[in-house]
Amino acid sequence: MTTTDPLFPGKPFISTVLQALETKTAMSGSLARRYLQRAAMAGIIIGILYGANFGIIAAFDAVQVAETSLYTIGRLAGALVFGWALVFIYYSKSELLTSNMMIVTIGAYHRRTTWGKALRILGLCFLGNAIGGLFVALLLRFSTLTEGATGEQMNLAVEHKLAYFDEGLAGMGDLFVRAILCNFMINLAMLLVYNGYIKDDLTRCLVMIVAVFIFAFLSFEHSVANTVLFLEVGLKDGIDVGLAAANVGIALLGNFVGAVC
Repeated sequence: MTTTDPLFPGKPFISTVLQALETKTAMSGSLARRYLQRAAMAGIIIGILYGANFGIIAAFDAVQVAETSLYTIGRLAGALVFGWALVFIYYSKSELLTSNMMIVTIGAYHRRTTWGKALRILGLCFLGNAIGGLFVALLLRFSTLTEGATGEQMNLAVEHKLAYFDEGLAGMGDLFVRAILCNFMINLAMLLVYNGYIKDDLTRCLVMIVAVFIFAFLSFEHSVANTVLFLEVGLKDGIDVGLAAANVGIALLGNFVGAVC
């Protein structure tokens, strides 16, 4: 049983993170193919559940009550379902870039890894996440799942994410701040999961669901989720590749800052 020190309550958290880092370092080296597979699974999970989020929004938006749609309720319900993505990733032992940003940063701070090895972990993880997202995008490209209202909601989300650049530096700053807050929430959830205070799986699940719900409903910016969404919409309807890449680049930087926080 994990015990906590009243004077240094962060010890169990740091110990768990450093143990996780050792596994990720080993896998990203001699077991790189397996590591990529785990990272790809995270991309697949995000691709499917993010798509479900937009399907739910579209379904509620189609319901008219007193000449008003239930769009906002749909966003609440969609974000709640998407919140399960982190739970599925955690319990399937998949590899997600944004939580790994925190892990390698702590490892570098405690001199348990070098920045070269840390960047290899993050680079392979992002590649795997993108491969998983591309796999889902290819499946959707040859299906009718994102046609109609669901596809419209996905396209509207892409338009919103690319519209940051219409506002120049102010818009890019807005994107950067939202990316910081996004990964702050993700890693706050992982801190609570790893720190030894939460003993049961139900509470761990609730922590992760609420963290993702907040970032999804408040439209924070997640580099991996954006990458997957851009792939899904881009293969189906086309996309401005330059603006999409710029969005992901700024989101990556903001997510990393959020992990350091």
